[in-house]
Amino acid sequence: MLFICRMKKFLSIAVIVLIANSSSIAQKKERKGEFYFSWGYNKEWYTNSTVRVMQPELGNDYKLMSVKAHDHPGWDEGVLSLPLTIPQYNYRIGYFFNKKKNLGFEINFDHTKYIIADQDVRITGKLNNRNVDTTVRFNEANGFEYFLNNGANFLLFNLVKRWNYTSSHNQNFKLDALGKVGVGPVIPHVQNTFFGKDNDPRFQFGGWNVGLEYALRATFYKTVYIEFANKIDYAGYSGLSVYKGKARQMFGTYEMILNLGITFPAGKKIK
Repeated sequence: MLFICRMKKFLSIAVIVLIANSSSIAQKKERKGEFYFSWGYNKEWYTNSTVRVMQPELGNDYKLMSVKAHDHPGWDEGVLSLPLTIPQYNYRIGYFFNKKKNLGFEINFDHTKYIIADQDVRITGKLNNRNVDTTVRFNEANGFEYFLNNGANFLLFNLVKRWNYTSSHNQNFKLDALGKVGVGPVIPHVQNTFFGKDNDPRFQFGGWNVGLEYALRATFYKTVYIEFANKIDYAGYSGLSVYKGKARQMFGTYEMILNLGITFPAGKKIK
């Protein structure tokens, strides 16, 4: 009888130790962070902007006052038959380094197209060393073009905060909100014509931008997600290539973005 009691006591202790070890092993399998990547497309609206053109060799230093610009999504051009990078695309690469507080870091890139065309534009300043204040019809027929059509190209390094709205009992569905704020360079492709003179179209470092983004993310089976975001960006461009000179401008952007992404645990194992 004493032997049976001792065996029961031993088995009870063994079971407790096994449960504790199992819990410890399960905890050790949890990863410290969470990696994610997404790809999608966007639509933009821009504030009016003043473009300053400086061509010292030609005696020019003038401003295109309060010009309007539009984007070029490409959705009406058979986008499904186009390469992935032809429409206005974007990607996000991020890592939640603190899952407990839901804090992360993200590389955030938007390929946004910016076009000034077909409008009356007031020009003030100096042309051929003479003061001017006139209005021109800004279009190709009159010798004027201004494209960041291979991208105004906003690159941001964001801090990210996540809030969980709701999730299913088995965590196979989650709805999260994300707030993002960041700063980074703009890398535009600059192509323009002023008074019939073309620049050498090219990509270049063109200044800086800051952005604020709010997104809703629906995650399925802990791996695949759809993210819809609204974003406000403000960019300052300088040193932009023009014929025998440079241009500069600043404008704000409102974006709507839809992305498809994947997410998975990453980083060191933690207890």
